[in-house]
Amino acid sequence: MIIFILILCIVTLILLVTWAKLNVFLTFLIISLMAALLLGMPLAHIPQTVNKGIGDMLGSLVIIIVLGAMLGKLVGVSGAAQKIATSMRNVFGEKYITWAMSVTGFIVGISLFYNVGFFLMVPIIFSVASRYKLPVVYVGIPMLASLSVMHGFLPPHPSPMALQIQFHADISKVFIYGVIVAIPAIVIAGPLFARFLRNMPSNSIIAMSVQEIPDEQLPGLANSILSSLLPVIVIGLSIIIMPFLGVHPRLKNIAGFLGDPNIAMMETILIATYTLGIRMGMKLTEVMSVYADAVKEISMILLIIGSAGILKQVFLDSGASGQIATTLQGLNLPPLLLGWIIAAILRLCLGSATVAGLTAAGIIYPLMHASGADPNLMVLSVGAGSLFCSHVNDTSFWVTKEYFGLSMKNTFLSWSMMETLVSVIGLGGVLLVNMVIH
Repeated sequence: MIIFILILCIVTLILLVTWAKLNVFLTFLIISLMAALLLGMPLAHIPQTVNKGIGDMLGSLVIIIVLGAMLGKLVGVSGAAQKIATSMRNVFGEKYITWAMSVTGFIVGISLFYNVGFFLMVPIIFSVASRYKLPVVYVGIPMLASLSVMHGFLPPHPSPMALQIQFHADISKVFIYGVIVAIPAIVIAGPLFARFLRNMPSNSIIAMSVQEIPDEQLPGLANSILSSLLPVIVIGLSIIIMPFLGVHPRLKNIAGFLGDPNIAMMETILIATYTLGIRMGMKLTEVMSVYADAVKEISMILLIIGSAGILKQVFLDSGASGQIATTLQGLNLPPLLLGWIIAAILRLCLGSATVAGLTAAGIIYPLMHASGADPNLMVLSVGAGSLFCSHVNDTSFWVTKEYFGLSMKNTFLSWSMMETLVSVIGLGGVLLVNMVIH
């Protein structure tokens, strides 16, 4: 009966999002209440479950996601992302231009959310394609592969952060394992796969309308890279020096405080406000306006993440999680593989990688907890599954098609195939890491 209710809720969720075109946040609220009633939860307990679900999920996420969005927006608006891309292009040259695009996407993708990164980096893609007389899809796919991988696998991006909270994973280990898994996924789905796209025709009208920031108005390369990567640098240094401070508890506490993800993001915003804002001639009010725009852009993402936490809490408080775990264990599939499969199926049905990942997390969590699977790798497994085969129900599919001027067939052969490669290679990387560390 529990499995039937779960399937009914997931199917209803898919229909409301894809057929009825209902807002995803409202859909999650409706499905959560529907699940609570069908599972027989006392009416008096449901409001408490709703509050706990959304509160627990967002409580430790709001700061880092909001500050991450602010940093990413400033990195793009200030020209820091363009400076990094231009420098990579100059270093690698035409022969290795796809590698330059991948490296650029990897660097700026740490702080830029995918949707923000796409629109901010498109002018660079068009500029490079025009300069070297290359197909825009050949130049663009390696960068999009990097942005997609970073968005799906690594904190502080919304989905990995939310999965890390759901699975009670260690953010440092998630990031380290994520980088290990991300690199081969980016290399294969980026520069190597792009070789098959070199002769793919495209006819982009949008390419003629984008403008780059003049070189003299761009920040320096060191400033651009350090400001973009500062959260990673601060957290990484804290992890490295902590073991050497065992006999100095006060210094250890200071290092732990400064290396906390939320604090590291706050430090970065304060520094970047000056280095990429005021120092570059922007008024403080202009920088604050950039930050306000960034928050508006991710407000719905936060609501979706919070509402997904409600559905998970319903499964926990109703006692359904234990029964779901028992049933899933009977499938005799490794939890990491099962998490990927569930997320991939939901991605095919829903289109949204974030929604697919968060919904899969609520389903697979009890099995992960019961089986003792590594929660850090489960974050990456579900994240990889949530990127599987983007197609016509995903807005990124249409954005890529229109911006790059591709036919439907060629959009499937380029963008959809790239996302599928990223997902499958990501799963393979997760399973290999699991074999090594366990």
